[in-house]
Amino acid sequence: MSALPPALRPWASQLSIFPDDLALRLGPYVARLSAALGSLRPRGETDGGEPQGYDGLTRRGTFDRLLVSEWLWALESPDELVRRAAFGELSFLKPSYRQPQGARRTVALLDAGPDQLGAPRIAHLALLIVLSRRAEAAGAAFSWAVLQSEPAKGAFSEVTPGTVRTWLSARSLEPPTSEGLAAWRKALSLDAAPEDAWLVGDARLSRLPGATGLSRVEVTEPLAADARRLVVEVRPASRAARSVVLDLPPPDDCVRLLREPFPVTRAATPVAVPKTAALDSFSFSADGRRLLLFHKDGSVGAMAIPHSVRATVPKVRRVTLHASQPVVGVGWRHTGGLLVLAETSAPGGTGYLLHGHLRDASPFGPSKEFFKSRDRDAKPIRPLKGQPPDRLLSFVDDSNRERVLLAGRGESLFLIEEDRSMRRIDVSRVETHVIAAAEVNRKVVFVTRGVPSDPSGASRETWLGVVEKDCVRHIPLGSEGNVAYFGYASERAHPIVGLLGLRQRPGLWRLFRGDSGENVQLPVGMRAVGVGSCREVPGGAGLLALDSDERTFWLISATGQVKVAVAREPVVHAEASHALPLLGWLMKGGGMVLWNLAEGAILYQSVPEGGG
Repeated sequence: MSALPPALRPWASQLSIFPDDLALRLGPYVARLSAALGSLRPRGETDGGEPQGYDGLTRRGTFDRLLVSEWLWALESPDELVRRAAFGELSFLKPSYRQPQGARRTVALLDAGPDQLGAPRIAHLALLIVLSRRAEAAGAAFSWAVLQSEPAKGAFSEVTPGTVRTWLSARSLEPPTSEGLAAWRKALSLDAAPEDAWLVGDARLSRLPGATGLSRVEVTEPLAADARRLVVEVRPASRAARSVVLDLPPPDDCVRLLREPFPVTRAATPVAVPKTAALDSFSFSADGRRLLLFHKDGSVGAMAIPHSVRATVPKVRRVTLHASQPVVGVGWRHTGGLLVLAETSAPGGTGYLLHGHLRDASPFGPSKEFFKSRDRDAKPIRPLKGQPPDRLLSFVDDSNRERVLLAGRGESLFLIEEDRSMRRIDVSRVETHVIAAAEVNRKVVFVTRGVPSDPSGASRETWLGVVEKDCVRHIPLGSEGNVAYFGYASERAHPIVGLLGLRQRPGLWRLFRGDSGENVQLPVGMRAVGVGSCREVPGGAGLLALDSDERTFWLISATGQVKVAVAREPVVHAEASHALPLLGWLMKGGGMVLWNLAEGAILYQSVPEGGG
C-alpha cells in the first residue's frame, strides 16, 4: 500500500485488502472515526494482576517506592522535601503487573437491518477497520458479528475479503431484536461487564433491554435531497459522546464498496457459465440498463444486468414471433417492460405489430404535435441477417401518454403511434439525418446532422435534440460529424447527455464532457465501438476501440491509450452501455461477455447451448 499517504500508514495492513482507489476513499473515514473512538487504553496498576517489577516513573505512590535520589532532600533540605511532597513533585517507581492472557478483547455487533441498508454500511466497514487495528495495537482479541445472524454460526475474528463478503450478503429486512442481542451476549459472554463491546447501528439500538453497559456507534443518513453524508455518533459507555460527519464518496465508489469492493479473481475450480440460445447479436436498451438479446431462432429477450459477479441473474424475458413477422425494433421501458415492433402483411402493403401495451394510449390521437414535419410514406429499413434490430425509445408527454420513437437505419427517427380505433400501428418519419439516439436521465436525446430548419442535410453541422414533455429542443454542438456514440463518464459528464463521442472525419473524434470538448485520434486499424471510462484511467474518458486482431479492446484518450480487455475469441459484435461502465462483446463461437470497465473484470458471460 505504498499509495497511502503517511497519515494512513497505521491502517495500511487493514486497508491493503482493498484496491488502492477504494483504500484511499476509505482512509479519511478510518482516520476520523479512529480519532473519535480513541485508543484502547492499557490497564492501570489498580486493575491488579501479578507483579512483575517496575515500568517507568510516576508522581504518585508509597514512600517505600520513592527514588533514592529524592531521599537526599531529607538530608540536605527537609523543608524542600515537604514542599515537593505537598505539590506532587516527587518521583516514585511505577510498578508493572502481568495481566492474564486473553483477558482483553474488543467486540462489535453490527446491525444489518433496514435502518442501516445502503450508505450507512460504508461507515460500518470503516469502523471494522478501526476496531480491528485498535484491538491489534492494544494486544487484544477482536470479535465481530451481525446482530441478525445466528450465534450458533460463531463470530468473525478478522477483517478479510471473505468475512467482508459474508457481511455484505447478510442484509436483512428484520430490525434487531432484544432476543437476538441477548443471544449474542450469551454466546460472547458479554454479561459480565464487558470492557470494550460496541453496538453499531441506528439510535433505536439504545432502547433494546440488552444494550445496557455497551458502547454504541449510531450511524444516520440525513433525509435531504442535496445531502450525501453520514452522521456518526460515537457513544462510549464511560466517556462523553463525539459526533463525526462523513461526506459520502462518489456514487460509483459507493456502489463498489457495497456490492463488490475487492478485485475479482479466478476461482480455483471451474465456474459454471450460463448457457443461452444461440445469439445473432445483442444491444443495450435505450436507457443502457438492460441487455437486449436477439437469438438465431428469431426470438427476442431482455436480461437484467447483474450488479456484481456474485449476483443471481433473473430469468430472461423472451418474446417469440412468427417467421412471417420480422423484428424491426426492440426496446425496454423501466415502467412497462419489453417492447417489440415487427412487420406483418396488411391489405395494400406492409403493416406493423407492436408487442407491449402503451400507457394511456388513446384512439383520438396525440394531444400535441412534437415534430415540425411528418413523412408518412417513409418506412423503417428491415435489419439484415445478423444485425441487431433498431432501438425503440419511450417517453411520456405532458398528457401522461406514452409515446414511442424508433431510431432507424438510414439516419431516420420514426414516431410509432397506436390507433386503437383502426386497430393498427401508424409509423411516420419525424427527423432525418439522425446519427445516434438514446435515453439519458429519463429523456430521449438524439444527434442530428444538418441545421434543423434545413431538412436537406447539406450542412454537416451537428445538433443535439432533446425531447421534452411538450416540445423538442435543438441545441448546436458547434462541431461537424457523421457518427456518434453516447457513453458513460465517471466524472465531468455533460449536463444533458453525459458523455458524447462524435466522429468529425475518419480517424478524428471529438469527446464532449462537462462544458468543453477534446479531440481524440483513433489509430489506424482500430474500429470504434463506443465511448466511456475505465479503472486504468481514473476520472478520464475516451474512445473504446477494437484492435485489428479483433480481440483486444483499448481506451483511446487525448493523452494516450490503455488496454482495457482481451477477448478469448475473435469478436463479431461489440457495444458499450451509456448508463453503466460496461462493455459487451459477442464472439465468433457464440459466447457473450459483459466487462465491468470500472473494476476491470468480467461481470457476466454465457455460452450458446451446446457450446463449451
